[in-house]
Formats: sequence, structure tokens, C-alpha cells
Amino acid sequence: MSSGEAVPRRRNPRGQGQALKVELVEAAARLLATLERPETLTLRQVAREVGVAPASIYGHFADLGALVQHVLRLRYDELAAVMHAAAQGADDPLADLVGRCAAYVHWGVDHPGEYRTLFGGGMPAELVPTNAHGAGEELLGSVVASLAGVRQERPGHREGQEGQEPRGPEQEWQAGLLLWTALHGLVALYNAHGNMPWPDLTDLIARTLALHTGRTVDEVAELARAAHREPPGSVPARGSRPTAHPSTNPPNSPTSTP
Repeated sequence: MSSGEAVPRRRNPRGQGQALKVELVEAAARLLATLERPETLTLRQVAREVGVAPASIYGHFADLGALVQHVLRLRYDELAAVMHAAAQGADDPLADLVGRCAAYVHWGVDHPGEYRTLFGGGMPAELVPTNAHGAGEELLGSVVASLAGVRQERPGHREGQEGQEPRGPEQEWQAGLLLWTALHGLVALYNAHGNMPWPDLTDLIARTLALHTGRTVDEVAELARAAHREPPGSVPARGSRPTAHPSTNPPNSPTSTP
């Protein structure tokens, strides 16, 4: 319920105020993921969703900005955990990079509302300051580090070798940023234009990474399918898309408990 009068909510027993905080966070996360214009979110809407008076929120969050920023941290933590888990057991930089990037894209496609909350923009700066997205820079940093390792492993590469561009920290950061831009574009377009006859998503991921790493599409695709735990030879039908799950706590993901 996101409109109309608030449903009277039974008062939490003494000592269970934390339960209300969790409900407030889950309600805000749900609204941010499903509102047509998430930047219009208000404390009154959150209170109505939970069934409490708006004044009840102030016992847990100073204002709407504090609540939204809390939701952002939880969602970033969730995505970071998914990417980290996908890279676990990687025995070389390429497998690490592919695992992280495949997890990023699949999470974004499986959770379009949550992805939009993190990367869709539109939130007023006074509500969500730039530093509230600091965890996103950490995600980018993990991609930059993995990509730098892959680029250093490329056959025949020597720093300063004729025909090779210098690869200092600035160049590696730019390379990672360009890769992230490509992955973000893939997720954003895939989510916004789901009726297009899209090729297999993992194949798109593999081709994108092959362009940025100099590795073959087949090599990257094999790693991408392993990272996403797809059985060998399992290729979704062209144009098929996974069902979007707007829930704030998908199975096996970090909960919204502060």
C-alpha cells in the first residue's frame, strides 16, 4: 500500500523499536525501487507504507536524507557482496574480473528497481549528496584493479614498448571507468527496452569484456557462465529476460537489518 490512509499499526512491545526501524528501511527501499519518480519520495509516504505516524520516523532517522542514504548503503553492500562472492576462487585476474562484471550485470537486470536506486540519478543533491555514493567508487576500484591485472598479463606487453600506451594509475583508472560505463549502458538499456530481441545476456557480457581485455569472446564467455553458475551448453533463448524481482531482500542477499 502506497496511497490512502495509514493502516493503524500495533505498537511494538518495549525493547522492540528496532523492528520499526527495519520496517521503515524496507518500506523506503521498496518505494525507491518502484516509484515512477523516486526523487519524489517523502517521509509521509514511508510512514503510510508502514502504517505509523510520520513523527515516529524521527526516533530512528533525523530526516528523509538520512533514511535514503541508509538504504543506499545497504544496496551497495548487497551488490558488493554479490560481486565479491562471484570472484571467490578466481585463480587469475581475468576470472576475477569476469566474475565481478557478470555479477554486476546480472544483479542489475534481476533487480532493476534497486539498480535504478543506486545508479539512476535524479535524487536532489541536498537529499543524497555525492559522498553518499562513496561505496560505488569502491565497486569501481575493484573493477579497475582486476582489469589492470588482466592488461598487465596480455602477451607481449612491456611498459613503454613501442605501440603500447603508458599504463600508469591514471590510464588504468580510465580503462576501468570506460568498462564500467559499458556495463552500466548494457544494464540500463536492457532494463529500459526489455521488448527488444536481445541476444543472450552472458554473451553480451563476454563480448563487452573481450573488447576491453583483448581476450577472445569464447574464453571470456566460459568464465562468465561459470561465474553465473550456468550449466555447460545452457544458453537462454534469444530475447529471453529474467523476471524482475522488486523485493528489497532477494534470497541469499544481505537483509535490510541495520
